[in-house]
Amino acid sequence: MKPEYHVARTQWLQAIEGAWSRKPLLWIAGVRRVGKTSLCLSIPGIELFDCELPRVRRSMEDPEAFLDGVRGKRIALDEIHRLPNPSELLKIAADHYPDVRILATGSSTLGATAKFRDTLAGRKETLWLTPMTSADLRDFGGGNLPHRLLRGGLPPFFLAGDDPERDFQEWMDAYWAKDIQEMFRLERRTAFLAFVEMLLAQSGGIFEATRFASACGVSHTTIRNYLGALEATFVAHVVRPYSTRRSVEIVAAPKVYGFDTGFVCHERGWTSLRGEDLGALWEHYVLNEMHGRLQQRRPIRYWRDKQGREVDFILVPRGKPPVAIECKWSAAAFDPASLLAFRRLYPSGRNLVVAHDVDRPFERTVGPVRVRYVGLEGMLDGISG
Repeated sequence: MKPEYHVARTQWLQAIEGAWSRKPLLWIAGVRRVGKTSLCLSIPGIELFDCELPRVRRSMEDPEAFLDGVRGKRIALDEIHRLPNPSELLKIAADHYPDVRILATGSSTLGATAKFRDTLAGRKETLWLTPMTSADLRDFGGGNLPHRLLRGGLPPFFLAGDDPERDFQEWMDAYWAKDIQEMFRLERRTAFLAFVEMLLAQSGGIFEATRFASACGVSHTTIRNYLGALEATFVAHVVRPYSTRRSVEIVAAPKVYGFDTGFVCHERGWTSLRGEDLGALWEHYVLNEMHGRLQQRRPIRYWRDKQGREVDFILVPRGKPPVAIECKWSAAAFDPASLLAFRRLYPSGRNLVVAHDVDRPFERTVGPVRVRYVGLEGMLDGISG
C-alpha cells in the first residue's frame, strides 16, 4: 500500500542529507509500512522509481544506460529487491557514478543477506527508519503520546480513524509471505506466527526459549532460529544483560522487545490504556528513541541481579563507563534500590531517569549516587554526549 500522507519528517530528512554528504549511496532499512516510500517522496527534487513496476525494471536491465540518464540527480529506488540483481546496480552506481545520489529501499530481508552486505561493504550508508519517534510525533501534528503508544509508530496505523484491527492481521500475513518466506524459507507458518504473537504479548520480559518451544510445539533450536529471523528483520530487539561475570548477576538471559507499541497492545488485547499500562509502553518508546538516535542495537543492554533487582537499560559507550537508564512514566515513581545495587558494583558512569512528566532536567543525590531526571530530549543529549 502506497502512503496517503505527506509529512516532512525532519529528523530523518536531516539524517539523509548527512549520509549523502559522506557517501552517494544510502540504504533505508526498517519494517514494512514504517514510512520508507513516503520519506523518499518528501525529499526535495528527488525522482522516484518504483521497482515493482515492470516498465521500471526493464529500464534498469542495462544499469549503465539507466545511470547515464540520471547523472547529477537525486533518485530513490523503491522496492529495489524486485530487481533481479539489485546489488549489481548499486555497486556500479557507487563505483562509477559518484554524482548520482541514490536512496534505496526494499524488503528488510534484502539488507540482511550476506550477498547484499558483502557486495556493498564500504560503499553505502545505512539509515534505520524506526517507528515514529518524538520528533516524528511533532511533525505529525503533535498528537498525544498515549495515542502513539496505543496505535503504534507505523504512520498508517497511527493515523487510522478507526481501530486498525484488520490492518494488524494484514501486516502479519504480508510479513510472513514477503519477508520471512523470501529469505528464511521457514515451513511452519502457524508455529512461527504463534511465536511472534506470544513474543509481542510478552514483550519486554526475560526470554526463555524452552517455554516458547513448548507452547508453539517446536524445538528449542527452532525457536532460536525464529528469534534470529525476527531480529534480522527489525521485528524483535534482543537486549542482552550487562555483566562482568560476577556471581550475583544475570549473565546470559536476554530480554526481548517487540518492534512497535501498537503491535504489543494489539497482542495484549488492549483497546485503551490504563495508568499501569503506560509504564511498560513508555519503556518500549524510550528504547525506540535510542534506536533512532544511535542507529544500532548492540551498545544497549540491561542489568539484573539474582535478587531480581533490575535497571531497564545500560548503555555501553566504547571506552567509557556504563550509563544507567531507568524509564518511568512519572518521575515520582522512581525507586532507587536497583540503581544503587548496580552502582555498588559499577560506581562510575551517569545515571538517568527518563520520565514522561519531566519538562526541564534536574538532579538529585540518592546516597552516594547522583541521578539526573530528564525527558526524552534530555536523554538523547545524555546518550549522545
